[in-house]
Amino acid sequence: MYREKIKVFDCTIRDGGLINDHHFTDNFVREVYKALSASGIDYMEMGYRSSRELCLPKDFGAWKYCDDEKIREITDGIESNLKLSIMVDAHRVKEQQFAPVDESPFDMIRVATYVKDMDKAIEMVDRAHDLGYETTVNIMAISKEIEPDLVEALDQLARSPAEVVYVVDSFGALYCEQIEYLVKLYRKHLPESKEIGIHCHNNMQLAFSNTVEGIIHNANFLDASLYGIGRGPGNCPLELLMGFLKNPKFKLTPILKVIQEQMLPMQKEIEWGYLVPYMITGMLNEHPRAGIAVRKTADKDNYAKFYEDIRDVTGSD
Repeated sequence: MYREKIKVFDCTIRDGGLINDHHFTDNFVREVYKALSASGIDYMEMGYRSSRELCLPKDFGAWKYCDDEKIREITDGIESNLKLSIMVDAHRVKEQQFAPVDESPFDMIRVATYVKDMDKAIEMVDRAHDLGYETTVNIMAISKEIEPDLVEALDQLARSPAEVVYVVDSFGALYCEQIEYLVKLYRKHLPESKEIGIHCHNNMQLAFSNTVEGIIHNANFLDASLYGIGRGPGNCPLELLMGFLKNPKFKLTPILKVIQEQMLPMQKEIEWGYLVPYMITGMLNEHPRAGIAVRKTADKDNYAKFYEDIRDVTGSD
């Protein structure tokens, strides 16, 4: 499956950081950067640019803030064509300071937003665009949105400078037919000059297949992470996606090496991947926070009780 317009986007540090409050070591981030650089992957997301007033530094690691100087400490001395990005949440940031792109280690700013905060997201995109950055808008929790509101947001984005607009299955609740419908809906309401992206979570073990479904319908920006690391059940595994795409520029060996040397030891310390509580939250189209919480208790494997409890709370049949 080779298409020249496809760009692959690694979210290991950003989405993976939601597991451990972004307390990755410098060595880990540097090894991931080296592996991705050697593999031919297009973009690496280094983390968030968050407001220190809203996210206290004592509670989070460096990748919650992604200061330019910190990123240069990681990348200096490594030959690479890998582009770098940061994510900014439109709904919970104060004024952000960004250097012009030619003074920054970053190439892209990705704005994560809910439909209700689209005005804030577009304002941030405008600022980033004026500074020379590539931009995306990632519409989160799309499985919870009603179509008229989503269409209104897409029509707003059609007039914005955002270059890529993402379908984000935040709760891992969508099936391939819904992915097809949403990608086609995006295409209908966005000009041909804008690309469509896909970001899937693996609650029901569909992140990879749903990403493939997006590709089939011409989503060209594809999010994935090493060994599927990410909040709760995680994301589409990068190694699976690379194998599917058959792009001759991709080199799988550096990816497999960093998985065996970095990801496998890490998985003994922090948990991610498919587990029944995350399947249940995905099936019920709920945020995985309840599954994450129960995994920290003595009842972590009492799946039947968790299912009954969450059904009572959500009112699901």
